[in-house]
Amino acid sequence: MSAPDEEGAAAAAERPEPEPTPLLTPRDGVPEVSVSRSEIARAADQLAAGTGPFAVDAERASGFRYSNRAYLVQIRRAGAGTVLIDPVSHGGDPVEVLAPVAQVLATDEWILHAADQDLPCLAEIGMRPTALYDTELAGRLANFDRVNLAAMVQRLLGLQLTKGHGAADWSKRPLPDEWLNYAALDVEVLGDLRHAVAEVLAEQGKSDWARQEFEYLRTFEGTPTRRDRWRRTSGIHKVRDPRALAAVRELWTTRDQIARRRDIAPGRILPDSAIVNAATVNPDTLEKLTALPIFGGSRQRRSAHVWLDALARARGAEPPSPQEPPNGPPPASRWARRKPEAAARLEAARAGLAELAQRVSVPQENLLSPDLVRRLCWDGVTAADIAAAVEDFLAAGGARQWQRELTVPVLTDALSRTPPVSPAAG
Repeated sequence: MSAPDEEGAAAAAERPEPEPTPLLTPRDGVPEVSVSRSEIARAADQLAAGTGPFAVDAERASGFRYSNRAYLVQIRRAGAGTVLIDPVSHGGDPVEVLAPVAQVLATDEWILHAADQDLPCLAEIGMRPTALYDTELAGRLANFDRVNLAAMVQRLLGLQLTKGHGAADWSKRPLPDEWLNYAALDVEVLGDLRHAVAEVLAEQGKSDWARQEFEYLRTFEGTPTRRDRWRRTSGIHKVRDPRALAAVRELWTTRDQIARRRDIAPGRILPDSAIVNAATVNPDTLEKLTALPIFGGSRQRRSAHVWLDALARARGAEPPSPQEPPNGPPPASRWARRKPEAAARLEAARAGLAELAQRVSVPQENLLSPDLVRRLCWDGVTAADIAAAVEDFLAAGGARQWQRELTVPVLTDALSRTPPVSPAAG
């Protein structure tokens, strides 16, 4: 595979941004939200009457709800217009009720922006694409400095999207008119944006790269959640005592159970700062607990016994290890002391990949997963055919064909020319 046209990439990068025209309302107006079974069936018929790919988006209630479910689905198709679907208020099984829409969506390509954010919640309601185009990922491959929807729409279409309500509580009912206007505008422009960014990628010789990336994203199955999620509590680095870590674990687990049961974001049940504070102080009476910040509030006072019981359970539990068992190489900052030869390999690999990324005009993190590079350099290669071993390692790690064709020679060179380390240095 030949490298992309560097002149085309440079020309695209220098293309002046047009003066934006405000995009305030959808061209066809804001449609009514389809809620009932009959309304959802009519929305499916409306979409089926159109032609070409589907522009798709979903709104969640992150920060307000425990679940990551979709609370509104927006779909637009040429010849059909836009439909807005409420996937939660119909009173039935979402997969069964939304099946007519899902069946229509399976007939052509989906266009999404930042598809990795919406695909999981859409899959929960039975909607899965058979082909995919991600305009945000396309912007990254085109090496745009800003790839959020508003920035790309302004750059490529000359339109200005108003600041929206993406971080709002979309579980709210009824949804305000201005929120629905914002939601409809998000899919209004995706079709035109897809064509515009596809032209840029074609100029740069990256169309096939994008195709491989979209298919990988469409078929990707996420890895299991790390075992000790409680260790991600904000401020936990301040907790040194194993007994206090046990308290963080128990408070976090109790909060998570409550949040899951009530479908409320955990931070709205009890903030991380309160967990760390209570674990550090370790109060053993209600009076001592409610004397702490946050716990003295009226809402927390009503459930103070829940947190006090969690602290009591922590005192009788086996303390956790200070560090979670490693899953991969240690931080690169420690390599020079622990494994100097791996540090030398990583330095050479990063330098080679940085030069390659600049040459082909792709962000280095999109050229190849940094974690995959670290794992390769930490383990090294013992096979006689270094290039074949690197190829196999990257393929097993999920690197796409275009990535391997570009990076295997660079990584082979880095691993081949890294000087051996004397036994004394190790």
